[in-house]
Amino acid sequence: MSAAFAVGRPGSGLAAPASTPPVVLTNFQLFDGKGAALRGGVRLLIQDGRLKLGGGETSAPGGAKTIDCGGRVLMPGLIDAHWHTMFAAMSVETLLQASIEDILASAKGEAEQTLMRGFTTIRDLGGPSFVLKHAIDAGAAKGPRIYPSGPMITTSGGHGDLRPLSDIPRSPGGPVSQAEKTGGIAIADSADEIRLRVREQFMQGASQIKLVGGGGVSSPRTTLDMLTFSEAELRAAIEATKDRNTYATVHAYPSPVIRRAMAAGAQCIEHGHLMDEATARLMADNGIWLSTQPFVSEEDSLPLTGQSHTNLLQVIGGTNRLYELAKAHRIKTAFGTDILFSAEMTRRQGLMLTHLTRWYEPADILRMATSVNGELMALSGPRNPYPGKLGTIEDGAWADLLVVNGSPLQDISLLARPEQSLALIMKDGVIYKNTLS
Repeated sequence: MSAAFAVGRPGSGLAAPASTPPVVLTNFQLFDGKGAALRGGVRLLIQDGRLKLGGGETSAPGGAKTIDCGGRVLMPGLIDAHWHTMFAAMSVETLLQASIEDILASAKGEAEQTLMRGFTTIRDLGGPSFVLKHAIDAGAAKGPRIYPSGPMITTSGGHGDLRPLSDIPRSPGGPVSQAEKTGGIAIADSADEIRLRVREQFMQGASQIKLVGGGGVSSPRTTLDMLTFSEAELRAAIEATKDRNTYATVHAYPSPVIRRAMAAGAQCIEHGHLMDEATARLMADNGIWLSTQPFVSEEDSLPLTGQSHTNLLQVIGGTNRLYELAKAHRIKTAFGTDILFSAEMTRRQGLMLTHLTRWYEPADILRMATSVNGELMALSGPRNPYPGKLGTIEDGAWADLLVVNGSPLQDISLLARPEQSLALIMKDGVIYKNTLS
């Protein structure tokens, strides 16, 4: 492990970032993350990483820096509920051969780019992001808040198991593969093993757990209809997760996989593109979260061949029906992108928001990517690494915000062009970009 990241580990003695002087923002139109309209006539005080709203005549505290927003729109920072911090920008071929130091270096650079796209929080759903999270929190690296899951937990031959065939047969309790050593995946083939893998992630600081219930697009040896863990195995993992007073989310596309996950006690489903109406109704009736992605064309993915291409076409083909069902049954729906293995593709993170205009109005999209996703982050309860209000502009909320050149309530595509559209980016009260003063 490189020294640049070792300093960010718990207990390393690295101090938290120094507190910044108070900042007062004035002359803006407010989108607070919850409403559907803009509001003027308010001032915003940022102090000790938190927000305080006041009237237009509110005086600034001594030593505060005042920034005039020039009538622009001010909104909460964006949240991506399905991101892979460590694997977003490096090709899978390179990842399979890279050292953990090289992976960390790539991820550190991409984390800063993620923040500069306006995403101030991400939920990491597979990868060894713990050290980078600590470095960001301590001020040794720039990037979004990270809600880490650790490696996604899968079965032998399940989604994410990209081991060479020379690594099999696998013996329970035997040596782990290189992929497992780097923290990309954790393989479990029994209830006892899955409990062990869950507990290992909490030892490292996981805020929630990611379980693989079926096949996936980027795993060419899987099909989307297959199931991996049995209900008993999923239940063992979810019970171990609930023992830590947080939740597990399950990777699942078709209804049989989703239903098995719900029967085992899952509180969140990832993807869901192949679900049927009866399953959608069951999710809504039980208050189960849907964390999904608007994959609408092959442009939303790297070029794929073989079974992976077949899987991708199935996902794209199910996207429209999925969002129709989610809306009709009022399923709690989170926004994520699940972009992997390409620095060029990661630049589409904000563009993915624009795909949602097929089903939602801009205000609904903005709420989904701010306050709604903030509610999902809070599902981790006492394991929440950032307890407090996320995704909203209100008293006491975390000071994560954007000032936009133009109104995303009128033109959501502004968020697909962050270099031109974002005049100010703040996270935790620290300004990372400011073209206003």
